[in-house]
Amino acid sequence: MIRVIAFDADDTLWHTERLYLGTKTRFMQLLQAYQSPDWIDARLLETELRNLQHFGYGIKSFTLSMIETAVELTEGRIRGSEVHEIIALAREMLQTPVELLEDVEPTIRQLADDHRLMIITKGDLFEQETKIAASRLGDHFDLVEVVSEKTPQTYRAIAARLDVDPTGFLMVGNSLKSDVLPVVECGAHAIHVPYETTWAAEHVPNDVANQYHFHRAHSIREVPEIVAKLNGRR
Repeated sequence: MIRVIAFDADDTLWHTERLYLGTKTRFMQLLQAYQSPDWIDARLLETELRNLQHFGYGIKSFTLSMIETAVELTEGRIRGSEVHEIIALAREMLQTPVELLEDVEPTIRQLADDHRLMIITKGDLFEQETKIAASRLGDHFDLVEVVSEKTPQTYRAIAARLDVDPTGFLMVGNSLKSDVLPVVECGAHAIHVPYETTWAAEHVPNDVANQYHFHRAHSIREVPEIVAKLNGRR
């Protein structure tokens, strides 16, 4: 029986990647006098990946990577006013209202009637807590875990703290790399609900994903039916 159902937050419960893509487009427009958009895009991704080990995930980390990329591509010639514009972009991201994905609220409410629910998400603690509060979903979740990385060790530690066997643990998320494959490696269950776009850092080749057994859903509204089948009710 599934005792605990955990959900990823960004791009599983609410839209996030859209916000990053929109900000990145404006960042490239801001610096187009210095380099081509493709060059800026590639260099920003390199900087983001390099900085993950230092700054982690989230808007603040993304902002530092934008500023560092801007300094590098302009060879230090970026103006203070342009740095200020980058910071303004970040502030705008942080102030953007949370937009739930379709069918999230009724699905979470339905599952909360019979299951223990939690959120497991990566990123900045303050940022994620703010989004959870703004989503108005918080009352449906018994626990929220904000982690630096989602590895098999992360999920094993969470299951141990909850005193639940991996076979009774289910993770739902949009990222194969973070929400699905490391969960399956623990012997737990996972449902992949893909988002409309995937950040390059979370991409997993098909030949790798096909080596794992997990459940697939087109949208979150299919999750209750999969849970019922796992519990032998259908």
